[in-house]
Amino acid sequence: MATRQAPAATGSNAAFKDKGKPMELRLSNMVAAKAISDAVRTSLGPRGMDKMIQTSKGEVIVTNDGATILKSIQALHPAAKMLVDLSAAQDVEAGDGTTSVVVLAGSLLGAAEKMLQKGIHPTIVAESFLRASAKAVEYLEEISTPVDLSDRGSLLRAASTSLNSKIVSQYSSTLAPIAVDAVSRLVTPTSSNVDLRDVRIVKKVGGTIEDTELVEGVVLNQNVVTSAGGATRMEKAKIAIIQFQLSAPKPDMDNTVVINDYRQMDKVIKEGRQYLLNLCKKIKKANCNVLLIQKSILRDAVDEIALNFLKRLNILVVKDVERDEISFLSKSLGCKPIADIEAFTEDKLGYADLVEEREDNDVKVVRITGVRHRGRTVSILAMGSNNLVVEESERSLHDALCVVRCLVKKRALIGGGGAPEIHVSRLLSQHAQSLRGMEAYCFQAYADALEVIPTTLAENAGLNPIAIVTELRNRHALGDRNAGINVRKGLISNILEEEVVQPLLVTTSAIELATETVCLLLKIDDYVQAR
Repeated sequence: MATRQAPAATGSNAAFKDKGKPMELRLSNMVAAKAISDAVRTSLGPRGMDKMIQTSKGEVIVTNDGATILKSIQALHPAAKMLVDLSAAQDVEAGDGTTSVVVLAGSLLGAAEKMLQKGIHPTIVAESFLRASAKAVEYLEEISTPVDLSDRGSLLRAASTSLNSKIVSQYSSTLAPIAVDAVSRLVTPTSSNVDLRDVRIVKKVGGTIEDTELVEGVVLNQNVVTSAGGATRMEKAKIAIIQFQLSAPKPDMDNTVVINDYRQMDKVIKEGRQYLLNLCKKIKKANCNVLLIQKSILRDAVDEIALNFLKRLNILVVKDVERDEISFLSKSLGCKPIADIEAFTEDKLGYADLVEEREDNDVKVVRITGVRHRGRTVSILAMGSNNLVVEESERSLHDALCVVRCLVKKRALIGGGGAPEIHVSRLLSQHAQSLRGMEAYCFQAYADALEVIPTTLAENAGLNPIAIVTELRNRHALGDRNAGINVRKGLISNILEEEVVQPLLVTTSAIELATETVCLLLKIDDYVQAR
């Protein structure tokens, strides 16, 4: 009996059979990128696992921040590097959601792979995915609730949600208000962005995370130099930032001077002392009583003789101020950096009511309070019992600050807990049924891929992902579009009542960036290594 052959499909619906190499390359790229995605997948959400990273210097970092983990992963495959860059891009754009964006990209790659195996051309898949992402952003904007920056409660809820997935989550009641207050001080009613370089986090090991505080004024990383017995407290301070050294000048080349007479020896020492005394007198003449000295590489920024003179003239000294701190300090204190002693005049000084070095929790901290012409900057003092905790506390604070900044950029909030993803997935599936041809398949695959976020949240919390996601879909189909996964109680509840909210910008930028990266990977069909 003759077997009947199926008629060959013609036209646009013909199955796309690619030559061997491009298909293999695409699959290799997808495998590498999905491996990176799976590596961070377990650290998504409030019940996510932490990663322990040992750096090349031997330091240990414990974190579950996606951007930090991926920065430390030495990805060799070019496609894997693209996912590392994707996470960094999300960190710059939104600051939070760095894990979600990579997990989402991995899931979309899985969906694209299925489409390719069905014989759909990669260009059609890529274009459909881009259209689907635009549609997804549209749906998200529909369910978002506008937020006013004067509504402190909403900002605190968003910052707390961001901190809940961190190691320091139990201290979110301490850190969230600090992040909100810090950004609120920098915001003007018309501003559409906040420069987080104006927020400085000074880390000190000592005390606990609860001792972290937002400081009225400026906190310094350095301590006061007291080796010559100088002052550690100065009221009515007149502050100068100097970028020249208070030590005997050295020639550019190494040279040796042979002195065979004590009188000449005395003369050399006397000249040196006189030179330093003149410098110190000029500083005192400008009525300066607090000196911040920039770190010097070529010679000592300040030597013992100069410190002795400064102590007699009652000038408080802080040395080794890093070069990258200079612009922040000059902006905060309202003073100008002085690069030459001849330019040392009173109009370049900053004024403050008090500069003092206090000991809190066995840690010496220099605070400058009551600054007269203060710029729009904020200083946060981050404390912790050891280095690991302080570092993680700083990263978590950075994420919380970024979340509040997102609300300044795009003033809208949406729920968390997988609710927006399921909502968008449902609407995209409905939209797919109204489409024809291959595009309908691609939209449906995109919709299914978005469910990776709620599935992963449930998995990481030790719940049954299939049961939870099915129940979640059911609740959304019945019209409860704020239903999300309550990870603490292990059930589905109204996520807005649980106060789990996130900025709209975090989710929209994650969807857009992940889709763009996947489309970029789909369009690669050859890999050439340049010699």
